[in-house]
Amino acid sequence: MLTKRIIPCLDIKDGRVVKGINFVNLRDAGDPVETASAYDRAGADELVFLDITASSDAREIKADLVRKISEAIFIPFTVGGGIRTIDDFKVILREGADKVAVNSAAIMDPDLIARAADKFGSQCVVVAIDAKRRPDGKGWNIFKNGGRIDMGIDAVEWAEKAYRLGAGEILLTSMDCDGTKDGYDMELTRTISERVGIPVIASGGAGKKEHFRDVLTDGKADAALAATLFHYKELEISDLKKYLSDEGIPVRI
Repeated sequence: MLTKRIIPCLDIKDGRVVKGINFVNLRDAGDPVETASAYDRAGADELVFLDITASSDAREIKADLVRKISEAIFIPFTVGGGIRTIDDFKVILREGADKVAVNSAAIMDPDLIARAADKFGSQCVVVAIDAKRRPDGKGWNIFKNGGRIDMGIDAVEWAEKAYRLGAGEILLTSMDCDGTKDGYDMELTRTISERVGIPVIASGGAGKKEHFRDVLTDGKADAALAATLFHYKELEISDLKKYLSDEGIPVRI
């Protein structure tokens, strides 16, 4: 069995790490470079950096901040937010990112996934999906612009399409569970994991160690991402990994 990964996420707004609940009510959670360096030392397997207002503000991601973080850490580093073109991929990878996450731009131009995979390799292309359960409870829709606009597109079908187009990984966030600490959306994660042949990173809802165990086993996720728990020191990555190892889940200690 492949090693499961634990990934902290830095949601960035105005150059600061922030965290909210259900994508709103954001509060400050620290300096990005200091936070990233601390996670590297704490044993995180990877780090995700998302400029959460770049797309909605129609601006480019802060490349200088990406460079500073990449120089401060020695673990794989995924960067997303405001990525629109192949040139954006090039800039972010040149500044030190290992992978680039796309969401809104890929929805509007799905072929961007294929072009990026062809130019940089699928391993560099992460398709981020923000999904919310439909009002009738039957399935999930995807949203763009940091969870602001419902695209009316089925999340499972979109994940399958992203996979076919050449995505190397899916970063799957449950908008319903985001920041609630009530656990990951197991049904959503499992459904998409079973339908694509690439790793799925579960995001949204981690509140205790058991939630990570559940999503990495029953949820069939390849990695679990969290923010609030780690930012505010409610759970240490080393303690979490020891727990997961004791539960028989392969992790890098």
